Amino acid sequence: MATVTAGGASPAVRRERTTELPPIGIGVRIAYGIGAIAPGVKGGAFTTFLLFYYSQVVGVPATIVSGAIAMTLFVDAICDPLIGRWSDVTRSRWGRRHPFMYGAIVPTALFFALAWFPPAGMSHTAIGFWIFFTAALTRMSLSAFEIAGNALAPELTDDYRERTRLFSLRYWFGYAGAYGFSAISLATFFHATNEYPRGQLNPDAYPGFALTSAALIALVIFICARGTHSRIPHLRQSTAPPRAGLVSHLREMASSFSNRGFLTIFGFGVFKYSAIGLYTGTNLFFGTYLWKLSGGQLAILTLGGLIAATIAAPLAPIASHRLGKRTSAMLFAILGVAWGLTPLFLALNHMFLTPGDPRLMPTLLFIDATYGAMVAISLINTSAMLADVVEDSAVKTGRRDSGTFFAAASFMQQCSTAIGIYMTGRVLAWSNFPDKPAPGTVTDDMVRSLLIHYIPASMGLWTVGALILCFYPITRARHEANLEILRAREAEAIANEQADLPIGGPMH
Repeated sequence: MATVTAGGASPAVRRERTTELPPIGIGVRIAYGIGAIAPGVKGGAFTTFLLFYYSQVVGVPATIVSGAIAMTLFVDAICDPLIGRWSDVTRSRWGRRHPFMYGAIVPTALFFALAWFPPAGMSHTAIGFWIFFTAALTRMSLSAFEIAGNALAPELTDDYRERTRLFSLRYWFGYAGAYGFSAISLATFFHATNEYPRGQLNPDAYPGFALTSAALIALVIFICARGTHSRIPHLRQSTAPPRAGLVSHLREMASSFSNRGFLTIFGFGVFKYSAIGLYTGTNLFFGTYLWKLSGGQLAILTLGGLIAATIAAPLAPIASHRLGKRTSAMLFAILGVAWGLTPLFLALNHMFLTPGDPRLMPTLLFIDATYGAMVAISLINTSAMLADVVEDSAVKTGRRDSGTFFAAASFMQQCSTAIGIYMTGRVLAWSNFPDKPAPGTVTDDMVRSLLIHYIPASMGLWTVGALILCFYPITRARHEANLEILRAREAEAIANEQADLPIGGPMH
């Protein structure tokens, strides 16, 4: 803990013992939510377009591309926990979180842009290494922002339901980045031309897409950092010993990660984000070769994700309030994926609408929007559950390690998404899917094989993950009890501090 002098508590201790937080203004809420656009744009670009670009446009084997992206998980495994812990123990005039948020702006945009511009004349293997290094550096830079930003949530409010509302807003903007920007890109950068009726196969479309994406990422990170800057005086400061050694940090991280609530969320997340990575990695393949959609049609269909977020944002707090966070997260995960797989299952059995049918697009849009809304409700409530783990752990450890927990969640998400992309590469290989195929060479049997491998893999990942949540122990009642325990401890610490003051010493 920070030292206490005769003149009173240090600012760090004084803030740590404050029990009431001022209300969050609408400007801060929006700025906080806008920050999620950055990982949304990067995630949508890397999981949907990067694999497709290098394998179908450049001609690099999908196994090399997906393997290069999956290998970045080793970098995440080392860097993300260290970034989270570093954020937790940082002391500065800008607090614990904002130095990382501001510092991520330039490197994230730079490394993201470089991922799409390999030097000319490189072999396929060399391009694989280029993808690995630039993607890893992009992930590291963005993790500094995302981990610090997510760790702000339990410090902005400790209210059980308010946290769900805050994450609902953040997820909406995240979906806007991932799906809204993807839809705009498909309609603009990847518009149809005479030479490329399916614009996503046009190599000249990707430079503009990459540079615009990089600029947008930099802009929204700045808006989030600047828009939440006014909350710095109200955020909890670090109370870690200023010269704690590496062994001490590792020991404290291990004690935090042993929390049962955290372990169940981590386990769910591994399966959940692997499934999401598999979905986003194959979605453009299904749209191009199964449904035979143009770039403009794919843009419209991609808007289903944004519609889903708009539906889920107000419904997630309601589901949390009526069903509880754990139950709603489990229920909507399983129902959502089952509904989302319906058109693929029916198409596999020749029971769904065929390409060119005027009813196909509105039907797919409706299913995508409703499926996405159910999955988004599950994701929102899971994030709010992780915020509640912070106080549950603090009761046992005496530390509010929100940065450490959200760093582990970030690693889990990045790692599992990379696993999903790697699985995409394997599914494509098992399906004998060609690299950079000539028009008309993708057969129905190849698409059918893709469906046969994808459907059970996706359903299995979601179901196993949801079942792990059965072991999550934190209810609303337990969360409120945790808050009461922590408030009582803070009040006792203040009382003891005042009792130790010399006569005439300052009161707080």
